[in-house]
Amino acid sequence: MIRTLLRSSSALLLALVPLLPVPASAAEDQHGTARPDPVVFVHGWNSDGSTWQIMADRFRAAGWPADHLDLWTYDATRSNATTAARLAEEIDRVLERTGAARVDLVTHSMGALSSRHYLKNLGGTAKVDAWVSLAGPNHGTDAARWCGGAPCIEMRPGSEFLSALNSGDETPGSPRYATWRSPCDMVISPGSSVALNGAVNNTTACLGHSDLQADQRVYEEVKKHLR
Repeated sequence: MIRTLLRSSSALLLALVPLLPVPASAAEDQHGTARPDPVVFVHGWNSDGSTWQIMADRFRAAGWPADHLDLWTYDATRSNATTAARLAEEIDRVLERTGAARVDLVTHSMGALSSRHYLKNLGGTAKVDAWVSLAGPNHGTDAARWCGGAPCIEMRPGSEFLSALNSGDETPGSPRYATWRSPCDMVISPGSSVALNGAVNNTTACLGHSDLQADQRVYEEVKKHLR
């Protein structure tokens, strides 16, 4: 009799299991579909987050939730090390807001430098899945000799900041690194500055320095890298 009751109780519990609510994963939407990592966009010198609008709209149309696209604006007159600390705070806010475990970083021009400092020196590799540099002066640019202030000095070839940033492993940790350079970019000189050891280094069609952010083909390649 007791065994019969136990078997009946077990059968009832098994029947109810599918009816119990299952907590949704932070990486899935309400339909159980895997959600992409949030994307934090990092602009360059003398710029702001609005320059990413075209690319962000394309990501949104491709299925990225609006709250997973962060067109971050920062004070580009400050040292890249200072910006890296602010970026760390921004990424923590995005992770808390979205419930994601890691973000993807998509950077343009000088934005590559603060984000790389974050990855190398501020523990960012644990919070970033994929990193993208569009026209980044990763080894400096002669154009920075014509502007002043801390970030411009840091962008000059051979600067103390760049020497430290590029010492040892240029692509540390587990993030997937990729760069894009244009043969017609007149701002990054020499053009070879963009490529990094350990990254997937790409060359675009003949595009201007800021055109990489809006180019359809570059977007498609970046999206494939993030996926």
